[in-house]
Amino acid sequence: MKIYTLKAKQNLPISIEKAWDFLINPKNLKVITPDYMGFEILSGDERTMYSGQIIQYIVTPIAGIKNKWVTEITHIKDKEYFVDEQRFGPYALWHHTHFIKEIPNGIEMEDVIHYKIPFGIIGQCIHPLIIRPKLKEIFEYRKKKLIELFGSIDTETTHQITFA
Repeated sequence: MKIYTLKAKQNLPISIEKAWDFLINPKNLKVITPDYMGFEILSGDERTMYSGQIIQYIVTPIAGIKNKWVTEITHIKDKEYFVDEQRFGPYALWHHTHFIKEIPNGIEMEDVIHYKIPFGIIGQCIHPLIIRPKLKEIFEYRKKKLIELFGSIDTETTHQITFA
């Protein structure tokens, strides 16, 4: 049973309040998701995020195959982090922690995702060919979209994506 880790960091020249307000609005997930993924929230976006919130959506990440995805916001600490965990969906495990912290001239956003691919050895074989590149593409899109919305900070760690 292989559990993979994806870590992404991005620095933005905005206040922690502005970043937090953007991140805790479930409707903004569509804004930072590539259009081709057909992202559509079915329910759970009526309020800003809170512990116990269930969000249901449809996403079409690969080959036009629609997936219903249900996540729960399991933990939230104001202006510091929140955690979403998949309850039903395409992964055998999905645990995503979103951190933000103040840095000089803005904020650092850090995502730490632990995930497991279904289908045992077959899933492990397709991970480097399809899943890892797709996740990297999604986070690259998000990086560009956030820069479009908020600008960028020129530093060596402006944006990093790593897999383990």
